[in-house]
Amino acid sequence: MQPAQEQLSLFEFPTARFPSTRYQGSKAKLARWILEQIDWLEFDSCLDAFSGTCSVAWHLKRVGKQVVSNDVLQFNYLFGQALIENNKIKLSNEDVDCVLDAFCEHGFPNVVQSTFSEIYFTDEENAWIDRTISRIRQIDNPYKSALAFFALSQACIVKRPYNLFHRKNLYLRFANVQRSFGNKTSWDRPFEDWFRIFAHEANGAVFDNGRENKSLNFDVMELEPKYDLVYFDPPYISEKGAGVDYRDFYHFLEGLSMYDQWPNHIDLDSKNRRLKRIPNCWHDKRRIHMAFDRLFDRFRKSILVVSYRTDGIPSANELIKLLSRHKSDVRVYCYGQYKYALSKNTRSEEMLLVAP
Repeated sequence: MQPAQEQLSLFEFPTARFPSTRYQGSKAKLARWILEQIDWLEFDSCLDAFSGTCSVAWHLKRVGKQVVSNDVLQFNYLFGQALIENNKIKLSNEDVDCVLDAFCEHGFPNVVQSTFSEIYFTDEENAWIDRTISRIRQIDNPYKSALAFFALSQACIVKRPYNLFHRKNLYLRFANVQRSFGNKTSWDRPFEDWFRIFAHEANGAVFDNGRENKSLNFDVMELEPKYDLVYFDPPYISEKGAGVDYRDFYHFLEGLSMYDQWPNHIDLDSKNRRLKRIPNCWHDKRRIHMAFDRLFDRFRKSILVVSYRTDGIPSANELIKLLSRHKSDVRVYCYGQYKYALSKNTRSEEMLLVAP
């Protein structure tokens, strides 16, 4: 294990602020609690292996660690490039204006317009997305491009009922009914306004912690086991066997991240034009136990920190036993009843396993 840097007090350095996020399963509201539970550990290099929004990776960066964020989804990798790997680059007002310039000398592709009409956004909004992603792809600096992509993604999410892309439900934005969910004011606000807001938030999250941090885009089992500490927040499978498939929920953002190849990956038989599905052990209740066992074995020489729910598959006791096969000391912390947005589960607790 590498010698730890001088301990930094949590949340005193730096003054940057993590952006607001509506990503399902995000640990943004739990990140400080998670870091408080591992504050007694000595470590320097760390891997956030299923980084998602990068909220935990960002807070680890904030306390001076050398951080690597990783996610198998390319759009999450771009989030990591913008907020973790990027130490200094920000979008200027001129950069934002250039992305949002409505004038297009040579036109632009129409992947969203031709594929997603009347599914998620209006025709005018679909044209705006095509034009904006085309301009973002023309940005030479990879960190500016990633920041702009983050802003575009958040703008797409905030204008969606349930903040997801799991259903063809554009009609919900315009139905004249009493609502128990969503925010019609947010849905009706122009894309350009939201883009500017989220570009500003992304800029505010950029800081230099004096370390060389990195964002990766690999399956977790392809990563080298070379870190002092590894944090796992894998997709959750409920006790009923229902898995959380982030690629399915956010396929629209994943498509935007691979814009040129997107049409080749779309399941045209699906009503919501999702991506063709790829088998994944983290969504399969029959394979999930073996997946955890292989994961813990691969990274057994590191400090292991695992986020999961107490009522999932594996169960809390099963997960502790799996981790105990590879670690002699397993400590369990529970946040208590933490309810994610749109979840009706009031019994489940957020659980953190720590194995030095």
